[in-house]
Amino acid sequence: MANFIAVPMKKCWEVEMAGPLRGFIQTTYPDYNIEDFNQALKDFDRLRSQMISKSMDRHESALDVLYRYHDQLVAIEAKLPMAENQIRINFKWQDAFDKETFFGGKNTLSISSAAYEKVCLLFNIAALQSQIGQLQNHESDEGLKMSAKMYQQAAGIYTYLSESVMSLVPQGTTPDLTTDTLTALQLLMLAHAQESYCLKAIADKMKDAVTAKLCNQCSDLYAEAMRQLQMYSIRELWPPNWISVTAGKQAAYHAMAEYHQAMVCQQNHAYGEEIARLQHAKELMQAAVTRGGKEVNFSEKMAKIQRALDSAEKDNNFIYHDKIPSRGNLDPIGKAPVAKAIPIASPMGSDFKDLFEKLVPLNVHQALMTHENKKEQVVQMAVGKLREQTQLMNSVLASLNLPASIEDFSGSDVPPSLMEKAQKVQSEGGINHIAQLMQDLPESLARNREILGEAIKLLDEEQASDDQLRQQFKERWTRTPSIKLTEPIRAEAAKYQGILDNAIKADGIVKAKYSENERAIKLLSNPGELKSALPSASPAAALKDSPTVKELRTLMQQVEAIKAERDAIEMEIKEQKCDMTSKFMAALAQDGAINEESLSAAELDRIYGPLQQQVQESCERQESIMINVERVNMDFCRQRDSNQSAAEREKILKELQSGYDAFRELKGNLEEGTKFYNDLTQLLVKFQNKVTDFCFARKTEKEDMMKDLQSSIANQKTAPTPAAPSYQQPRVPPARPPPPTLPATAQAPPSGPAYGAAPYSQPSPYPQYTPMPMPGGYNPYNPYMGHQQQGGYPQQYPQQGAPQYPQQGAPAYPQQGAPPYPQQGAPQYPPQYPPQQGGYPYPQQQWR
Repeated sequence: MANFIAVPMKKCWEVEMAGPLRGFIQTTYPDYNIEDFNQALKDFDRLRSQMISKSMDRHESALDVLYRYHDQLVAIEAKLPMAENQIRINFKWQDAFDKETFFGGKNTLSISSAAYEKVCLLFNIAALQSQIGQLQNHESDEGLKMSAKMYQQAAGIYTYLSESVMSLVPQGTTPDLTTDTLTALQLLMLAHAQESYCLKAIADKMKDAVTAKLCNQCSDLYAEAMRQLQMYSIRELWPPNWISVTAGKQAAYHAMAEYHQAMVCQQNHAYGEEIARLQHAKELMQAAVTRGGKEVNFSEKMAKIQRALDSAEKDNNFIYHDKIPSRGNLDPIGKAPVAKAIPIASPMGSDFKDLFEKLVPLNVHQALMTHENKKEQVVQMAVGKLREQTQLMNSVLASLNLPASIEDFSGSDVPPSLMEKAQKVQSEGGINHIAQLMQDLPESLARNREILGEAIKLLDEEQASDDQLRQQFKERWTRTPSIKLTEPIRAEAAKYQGILDNAIKADGIVKAKYSENERAIKLLSNPGELKSALPSASPAAALKDSPTVKELRTLMQQVEAIKAERDAIEMEIKEQKCDMTSKFMAALAQDGAINEESLSAAELDRIYGPLQQQVQESCERQESIMINVERVNMDFCRQRDSNQSAAEREKILKELQSGYDAFRELKGNLEEGTKFYNDLTQLLVKFQNKVTDFCFARKTEKEDMMKDLQSSIANQKTAPTPAAPSYQQPRVPPARPPPPTLPATAQAPPSGPAYGAAPYSQPSPYPQYTPMPMPGGYNPYNPYMGHQQQGGYPQQYPQQGAPQYPQQGAPAYPQQGAPPYPQQGAPQYPPQYPPQQGGYPYPQQQWR
């Protein structure tokens, strides 16, 4: 009786995944070397190709390939998100039950979604499991065990899919992936698994009470499956034999349950109940034969029930005389639901190894990026605060002409501190280096703006094309609108545009500072000309060793100490390492989510808290020192003799001091700006590549949809042709009446009527027409002119092959197989003579 159903496989098409995945890794994981993943990408492509080719092998080794591909898909879900707005790879699958025709085309669906790929793959895994279960030897113990295992695993997969398909594939699916279809398959697989246990129980000759319960549960499962298969929404989907097999087995296993329960009654000496159950079993098995038809052979089981019934009735009639109860008084048979849907294992295969194990999950990577941004903010705030306070201190000292004023006692020489600063400026490139950096900035800015503009242009063109096609095809253009799909990409473009706008403003500030200090930086770039550029002043040597000057020198030493200390703090802040990968991975494994904010805050406070305290202390110490510098410098200025030349010299020294500070600041800002633009160029190139890949994928998707739409439009049935008006309809001559009945005679019939006369003495419809005489022996009723009987008589009429008169109820003359009258060579009546009402119409060309 075992005739198990195997679910057909979904067909899929090859697709190249390595390119889009490589581009995403390069863009999203810039810290990784893409060369490290080349082999993994090739292996992943090869694994999918093997999945497609091995799907046709009905063997467990083919299942292992499908398991590995599924496990790899699951492993990269969190690392390489394949979706419409992420990695765009169109996965195309065909409906498993598609009744493909030449004109109807294929029922296929393409979606850029790894979730859709996984759903279709799981469907095929369950289908292959059902095929392997079907091919087992159901007369062996091992075969039945394997069959039960396969069907239970398939039921588990279809259960998962029926519960999850709507959330995994919200875009809609082919008919084989609807909830109703998947529920029907799950029930069918579960019924097959239960049947395997029933067959094993019968083969192992288990107790009849247990076997009866197993069979009754099996019948119930088949009944549920049959009801689901016959749902209006899906009943036309199945192959022709599925419902008949299911219905037959439902009745058959109900019959077997009654049979084995009858055996229990026999053991309990309830002979009347035994006969009642066997009678019911016989009726049910007869129903199974009727429902199952030729699909399932129930003859052996039917014979077994019949033999048991005959024996039981004989024994009861002659020996026991037990009363046979009515069917309604029989106790219901219990049930033993041993077949269970096995949940999907994770991983499904054994010895699975992730090809992309070096990559961290995307949410971990995003948490790391967010943490890194917060770390950069902490570093920039601390370093920025130090630099800001140092610049403030330098500007105050420059306004006071310190320390140059306490070094310039000769009135003619260049102060040592100023000469040292000029030598530093010269060694670091001087004005030429600053000018070159200033010249490079606009070029870098223009390059970045051009890259961003090209990317935005590609997005605009793609959106315009999508909008035009959506307007053209209306509701048939079903893909996601570009304006919705590109929201995150356009937000990223807007972010980069904002960064460039801020950079332009910063460049303006740098240009203004350069223009303001250009003369001083030029002087400092040529130390040999400094002395000539400074005006001479009267000496003030008497103040050289005064307590005020000594105090100012001490304060200047403290200023230099603060600067050196800040350089060390800044270096230490920048060199701090803060790797959160292990902590984020542990949090993800433990909680299934990452609380990045709390974890980052705790770690950043632990690392940078002490350094921030040092920055604060340095700023407080500077404030105290600068108060003392201003107080002591006022005493120094009062003690120093002041004249016009000294004031002019003091002014230039202050300008040079400010020029040095401006040079240091400009050099740092311009070098940071150059690095910023170079780094931004790399980001924008990656962004442009992402946009290019997106637009290419959308173009490919558009072309596929256009082909499908054109095919569906070409295959659409046209509207029925409107009825022609009455005046255009042909006038059909009346049907020829049947010929007169001739008496049977052994003599030859008289010769045919003369040409032009009505046949068999009927009135001629055209008495005024006299045809031309024909050659002797011509017979218009005989198409075979090559051979005639002697004397000009026609052959016996009618004969095989010759035209016959229509009999009553037969089609009008001429009939199929005979040439239409008149034959070529016979004269045609002219069209101006239409047939007269009541006359016998000769077959001729239709009159119009």
